[in-house]
Amino acid sequence: MAAGTIRYWAAAKAAAGTAEELYTAETLAEALAAVRSRHPGELTRVLQRCSFLVDGDPVGTRDHETVRLAEGGTVEVLPPFAGG
Repeated sequence: MAAGTIRYWAAAKAAAGTAEELYTAETLAEALAAVRSRHPGELTRVLQRCSFLVDGDPVGTRDHETVRLAEGGTVEVLPPFAGG
């Protein structure tokens, strides 16, 4: 398992009630599942519209199960108009 930081922006930050938190996960899908578990409700709905950067690279339409997370990495949760 890799450990890193998830950073929330805009509506995701408001829904999470924090600007960032730690993840422990192998893939983006695992990290987001943990986020949904910790923050049920509005953040779960917001995540459906967000785009994601993993260590500065846009995830785009890739399956989140295939996006590996690195030790010490960063996941940026962006509004749908940002980050591609």
